[in-house]
Amino acid sequence: MKQLVVYSSQGGNTKKLAETAFSRLSGDKDISPVTDAPDPSGFDVVVIGFWYQGGQPDPASQEYLKKCNNVGKLFIFASHGAATESDYVKMGMNKARELAGTANIVGTFSCQGEVPENILEAAANKDPQPPWLKDADAAKGHPDANDLYNLSDALEKAGLVDSPKPTDEKRMFS
Repeated sequence: MKQLVVYSSQGGNTKKLAETAFSRLSGDKDISPVTDAPDPSGFDVVVIGFWYQGGQPDPASQEYLKKCNNVGKLFIFASHGAATESDYVKMGMNKARELAGTANIVGTFSCQGEVPENILEAAANKDPQPPWLKDADAAKGHPDANDLYNLSDALEKAGLVDSPKPTDEKRMFS
């Protein structure tokens, strides 16, 4: 089974999540930034991660998600400054699902990611300010070991990785 992890990362958060997903997959696998990613049609499993721009997946990820229309197993993940259960995040994940068309989406995951200072400053100067800005302080230090563990758990629930080791798994991400 051929597997591909694709990511778009502005501040390094999504790349960190992508590397964790890649490390958990076994067998024939590859990892690539979205700008260099191969055509997804040659893969049985595609795991794609992105950051949010304007409440949606970033533009490069949007284009790649459109190519995933016929992927047999697609897992989508995101990092963002907004609160994980916010309407902003749900809207973005729904947009990602819509862009993937008829792909078989086997799971999703999202977590906060620390927002780079220059982006925070630019957002604070906008009128109106973006809705995620009020949650950005809580994103500091994320993704952390618990987020990486939760991503691993989501991949397991999607049937893409073997069960985690009962007592050692959380230590693996510390």
